Amino acid sequence: MTDGLPNPQRAFAFIAIAIAMTMSVLDTSIVNVALPTICSDLKVSPADAIWVVNAYQLAITVSLLPLAVLGDSLGYKRVYCFGLALFTLASFACANAHTLSLLAVARVFQGFGAAGVMSVNIALVRFIYPKARLGVGVGYTSLVVAVSSAAGPSIASAILSVAHWQWLFLVNVPLGVLALLIGTRTLPATPRSGARLNGLSVLLNAITFGLLISGLAAFSEAGAMWRGIVMVAIALIVGVLFVRRESRLATPILPIDLLRMPVFSLSMATSICSFAAQTMAFIVLPFYFEQTLKLSETRTGFLMTPWPLVTALIAPVAGRLSDRMPPGRISSIGLVVLGFGLAALCTLGEAATPFDITWRLAICGLGFGVFQSPNNRVIIGSAPRNRSGGASGLQSMGRLLGQSGGAVVVSVVFGLVNGQHMTMIAGIAAGLAWVAACASSVRRMADHGDGPRERNLAPEQSVSEH
Repeated sequence: MTDGLPNPQRAFAFIAIAIAMTMSVLDTSIVNVALPTICSDLKVSPADAIWVVNAYQLAITVSLLPLAVLGDSLGYKRVYCFGLALFTLASFACANAHTLSLLAVARVFQGFGAAGVMSVNIALVRFIYPKARLGVGVGYTSLVVAVSSAAGPSIASAILSVAHWQWLFLVNVPLGVLALLIGTRTLPATPRSGARLNGLSVLLNAITFGLLISGLAAFSEAGAMWRGIVMVAIALIVGVLFVRRESRLATPILPIDLLRMPVFSLSMATSICSFAAQTMAFIVLPFYFEQTLKLSETRTGFLMTPWPLVTALIAPVAGRLSDRMPPGRISSIGLVVLGFGLAALCTLGEAATPFDITWRLAICGLGFGVFQSPNNRVIIGSAPRNRSGGASGLQSMGRLLGQSGGAVVVSVVFGLVNGQHMTMIAGIAAGLAWVAACASSVRRMADHGDGPRERNLAPEQSVSEH
């Protein structure tokens, strides 16, 4: 197996990945902005219309890890191209759905397609870039995910200002076809394990993560607290059975073998905490801008820009640095900076100026960008090459769990506290970032700090190979 792809094939292969990732991540949040319009057009209630969002999220959640195993088994390129083709066809179906039921079903298939893309994207990057430049590839990937996550509402608003809601889905069709044409020609063929999916494991995975994400989402709904508690409780009970079963299997859907590695599990913990902190800030900031500062939606979108912009600028740089320096050290610094930026948001008052807001969000974006690329490099670089699919699937699952958990914290604070939402939520988010920084430091000690194991992540030796 050659060490990465030569240019220009490498550049085109990454472009295919970037287009597909942008579409799949955007569609996680982009539809939220259009829900009022969809309700009016399809003549349904807001409570029913929420299934347009939930169907997509649940489909991704229950299929992400099984598709990662299929990537190890059948080859990452096959799963990626299948997921991209399904996502593109489902997007066309969404745009032509004239009832809520048809739209929800189309969104389920769109979610399955997005999971095919998300489950193996980092695994493919590992084979696209040479080992010594893995951090560069992961840095660009982090850039795409971070900016897509943050820019969803702004892009949705821009499209809806000139077109109908169907165009939120139709724009995916030409982009999907383009990415598919490029990907089939340039993405690398990868080794196949030939392992088979276990049906009972797939079912337990769906119940565990489906109920967990649904239960967490229920906490943000009025009067659904007890329903959420019951769903999360069942998810935890089934999850225990799931973990016990997976620990006995040679090819588990839930990569227990990877989670047993301290450097890997701690890296996952830091990822979940950081995305929870980011999500909390992204949810509460628009409320602060529009309700406290009385700003328009347009100015709100503009003031949110510094975070993703600085992240986009710094993520590739941090990725390059992680090829030359211990990634754990860089990640820890980024998390500390992120925590300070979030703590600074706590001091915003009722007369904050654009400058007051901009420099604080820029610090948050700097910290998040410095953290994310090296952390993702550790996640994928610490796994054996034949387990890249499992590592990639878990990395995407960690992002989803963090975002869901962050949304729950915001909804609980909104329900329990009158006023000062910004101060409390930003404070909790800062605390999470600093907890993650501690976990990152512990990870470095678990991996012998600056000793040979962490340094050897640059040539991409797995921990299990030492």
